Amino acid sequence: MDKVKIATKKSTNLSTLWDFILIEFNRGYSLENNEKEFSDRREKVYTFMKIPLEVERFIFYGICQCADSFLFVYTFLPLRVFLALKSLICSSLSTFKDKHNKKQLSAAEICDLLKMTVLITCFIMLIPLDTSMIYHLIKSQSVIKLYIFFNMLEVGDRLFSSFGQDILDSLYWTATEPKTSQRKHLGVLPHFIIAVLYVLLHSVLVLCQATTLNVAFNSRHKALLPIMMSNNFIEFNGNVFKKFNNTALFQLSCNDIRERFHLFILLLIVVVQTIKEYQWTSESFYELMLNCTYVMMLEIIIDWMKHAFIIRLNEINVSVYSDYVLSFANDAVQSYNKKAVSDHSDLVARRMGFIPIPLGVVIIKVLIRCVYFDELLVSIILLLSIFICLFTLKIVNLAYILGRATKLIDLCKTTLVKNDHIINDINCEDITINTTRPPNKDKDNKPLLLVKEPPLGHKPVIINNNVIMKESCTNTQMIEDIMKSDLPHSSSDLNLTMALDPDISSTKSD
Repeated sequence: MDKVKIATKKSTNLSTLWDFILIEFNRGYSLENNEKEFSDRREKVYTFMKIPLEVERFIFYGICQCADSFLFVYTFLPLRVFLALKSLICSSLSTFKDKHNKKQLSAAEICDLLKMTVLITCFIMLIPLDTSMIYHLIKSQSVIKLYIFFNMLEVGDRLFSSFGQDILDSLYWTATEPKTSQRKHLGVLPHFIIAVLYVLLHSVLVLCQATTLNVAFNSRHKALLPIMMSNNFIEFNGNVFKKFNNTALFQLSCNDIRERFHLFILLLIVVVQTIKEYQWTSESFYELMLNCTYVMMLEIIIDWMKHAFIIRLNEINVSVYSDYVLSFANDAVQSYNKKAVSDHSDLVARRMGFIPIPLGVVIIKVLIRCVYFDELLVSIILLLSIFICLFTLKIVNLAYILGRATKLIDLCKTTLVKNDHIINDINCEDITINTTRPPNKDKDNKPLLLVKEPPLGHKPVIINNNVIMKESCTNTQMIEDIMKSDLPHSSSDLNLTMALDPDISSTKSD
């Protein structure tokens, strides 16, 4: 009997263990039980996949504005300076003939003359600097020293970019300040010296950056290039795990635009310098362009990943990039108004920290050293051809910027007018009480009011039954009327939200 009992216990234990194992094979679950959560997760994945396209649209429009500001230095600025000098000479002659008829230059003409004077002065001071000596001096250093040196140059470039436009703006305002205002400044000449010193230092820094990149591309083992490219991953690690809001993300995005365009100009300088040393051969050009493509593609991919994870971790709406583009469009349109307070290139510099004058000085320095012709006629023809090409590119780019800006602003105005008409069409007759669905009650078990769904597929507005919907009022006006009224202001009585949940339409059908 004891043996039978022991065998029975063993079989029972075996059966229980086997049932426990079978549970793991037959255990079931249904994702439909939490449909909303999994739908939200799927939308987050789709949003994550949309972010690179939205980021590139924003960055492309920002790069177009940087290119417009950069091309302005070589195209319209010389022409505007020529017209300003003509106006200055004519005003001087008219003053000489008639002392009572004094014509002064406008503020824009004075700023243009100052820009060109600063550029020419810094270029003349930069001519004695030997770039080949800087190249061999940098090349003789070890890889670690070059890596540290390049990081120091990058930090210095960011600091100069953040403070340089203030120096230039101070010079412009000091030179154009009205006589009626209270003048408290050092004078135009000290501000001019400070501006020249800043542009000169920034130009030398950019030239050193380009030379360091040139060393990285032309080194034997190219060990410096991967180390310099690893800076992108360090930037990725430093930004992704920080707390971001819309304003901080906008500043980061503007910095990415400036960095990408600045890197493009540096790579252009490297290509010109290197191709000149290889006697302009096509083989060296293709190899160099392949390395430049690697650097740019890595920069673009890191920007995609950085913005995607920032949006994902901080739960920011991906439509924020459309708002950023709209702010750029607003800047572009305002700079061409009759009552504009600043030039478009200066607006770009203040918004993104991109200052074109130091880069303009470096480009002229590199081109004069690398491209030269013995015959004067050939040089003149070449310069005219380059000017015509840059002028055409500037016009096409500017037409695209203003065209897209006008289109975006008109679309925004149309959307605002349409939404205003929809809210004005809602009246008290459209309000119905829904008491058939318990989940749509508030905390005090009071039924919520549903507004009948308006035309054009717009979302209805949910309000509490203690709040009266007035005709021809916006959401902001409704909130102000509620706060001014004698109605109770508890959280349950002021449940005023926009119905962004698609389940509301199903509630109405129920």
